[in-house]
Amino acid sequence: MTDPTSITTSAMTITDLGVSFRRNRRGRPSLKDLFGGAKRRSKPGQFWPLRHVSFSVNYGEAIGVVGRNGQGKSTLLKLVAGVLLPDEGTVEVHGGVAPLIELTGGFAADLTVRENVRLIAGLHGMSRAEIDARFDDIIAFAEIGDFLETPYKHLSSGMKVRLAFSVVSQLDEPILLVDEVLAVGDKAFRDKCYKRIDELLSEGRTLFFVSHNERDLRRFCTRGLYLNKGKLVLDAPIGDVLDRYNADHNAGTAKA
Repeated sequence: MTDPTSITTSAMTITDLGVSFRRNRRGRPSLKDLFGGAKRRSKPGQFWPLRHVSFSVNYGEAIGVVGRNGQGKSTLLKLVAGVLLPDEGTVEVHGGVAPLIELTGGFAADLTVRENVRLIAGLHGMSRAEIDARFDDIIAFAEIGDFLETPYKHLSSGMKVRLAFSVVSQLDEPILLVDEVLAVGDKAFRDKCYKRIDELLSEGRTLFFVSHNERDLRRFCTRGLYLNKGKLVLDAPIGDVLDRYNADHNAGTAKA
């Protein structure tokens, strides 16, 4: 497999990105929307959790995504991961992504822990031999060895987080997407996850990190993206972004 970092320094390029929803359901594009090429206009009941968002990320950068709940942070990660498709603009990702953006994302409820590890790792391109070689490390990191034959749906939320992070952090993808899911784990496991993130960053991986924890954002990230009302209002060093976000919050201009 060709290493994408040997071809370009750009991990991703986001251009005039927008995605729309209808209240309570995703809006279906018309044939004119799909093939007419006309700029889409908002319809009654339609809203845009993200619109007119543009930025690029180089390999090895650690990006913190900042903003209040409902401002498009998780939606942005889903667009980068390919879980959602944009209604406007483009998302160009050079190389694979290792997504930790939802507790149950990709895991099959009725399959056992053992089966899910093999399923998720295989879906992300690991060969059977690679899975066999890393299986024990994945289980040991997740601290879930007594539950190998337990259906995934019977695990606690904390166990699901441990398993998801353990599998995803073993993937060789150059881009790691991490949402707020780590907040579910206990302190001891979070510390272990943070150490693993440090190791991945030292290997030159690219990190996209959504969190409300300012200490974690300052620890891992050098650059920040501040989203407010679906717009990218600031792309700057993480300290500047957090200062602006806190100032807006205190002034009441960051949307609740």
